[in-house]
Amino acid sequence: MRQGVITFFNSIKGFGFIRDQRTKESIFVHVNDMEEQLPENTKVLFDVESGPKGLNAVRVKKAPL
Repeated sequence: MRQGVITFFNSIKGFGFIRDQRTKESIFVHVNDMEEQLPENTKVLFDVESGPKGLNAVRVKKAPL
């Protein structure tokens, strides 16, 4: 799994972006692909799948401390 930080999340629209810790790329995430809705600046673990508009973060969960 990749590690990253939620840099933006719009709870009304249900989507946001995660900055990959290693590659520094910004990856789209939808609320349906998260175990729970998490606020900005939360460290997360996630997998990536290719979507119609680019990479999507899936199976997103809060990283252990």
